[in-house]
Amino acid sequence: MPKMKSNRAAAKRFRKTAKGKIRCSRPFHSHILTKKSTKRKRNLRKDIEIHSGSERQVRTLLPYL
Repeated sequence: MPKMKSNRAAAKRFRKTAKGKIRCSRPFHSHILTKKSTKRKRNLRKDIEIHSGSERQVRTLLPYL
């Protein structure tokens, strides 16, 4: 059986933790940063675990994650 292909767009956005959970970066941290407070921008740097409802979709896109 041939290898399955990973979705390359998803591979750039999601990472797996040591415990096997999927993490991604927070939204709203790419542009229009001047009106956002320093505290808000600092908190947007941190990664978050994806919602459990979306995990099945991501695992389908990334079979070898």
